[in-house]
Amino acid sequence: MKSQKDRIIIGISGASGAILGIRALQLLQPIAIETHLVISKAAALTIGSETDYKIDEIKALADQVYPAADISAAISSGSFKTRGMLIAPCSIKTMGEISSGVTFNLLSRAADVVLKERRRLVLMLREAPLHTGHLKNALAVTEMGAVVSPPVPAFYTKPNNLDEMITQIVARSLDLFDIDNSVLQQSGLKRWGEDIDITGDTNRSE
Repeated sequence: MKSQKDRIIIGISGASGAILGIRALQLLQPIAIETHLVISKAAALTIGSETDYKIDEIKALADQVYPAADISAAISSGSFKTRGMLIAPCSIKTMGEISSGVTFNLLSRAADVVLKERRRLVLMLREAPLHTGHLKNALAVTEMGAVVSPPVPAFYTKPNNLDEMITQIVARSLDLFDIDNSVLQQSGLKRWGEDIDITGDTNRSE
């Protein structure tokens, strides 16, 4: 009997921060987890304005890619087992659809499925400042079982550049899926009390 495939869904919405989803795909490449990608129509525009990546280059990082309008895709069904879903970045609009349970595309539908199947859903929410409606939706999805994880930089790691900061932020979100720590460690992820001591020294092993 074949073993159950280990899969994770990566969603990229139209919020600013498309590099977060791209970096997640890059970090997952050396890991034995099948990646299933859905990019919203708005995300395609954001990718073009924020990065030098072509859509085809991003799609090539995933094992399976679905059009955002394909509501018949495998990830729209709970019978298609996955470890869960990371939406990076997650727009306020996407979170609103998820919180209401009224979904309009595959991105929010797949997230809804993950929640109903009691799997891990992590939303890298990208917006500031937040008004009461945003906060209520964030509370609603949290009560439904999602993890709202805004891409907040960890300055205690003393990143040398923006690239290191992005990797740390995304790797910490992937941590929430119990992915092999050794692989994430190789990506440059620094952990308090392991790679960083209480004095903030990031060179403990030297």
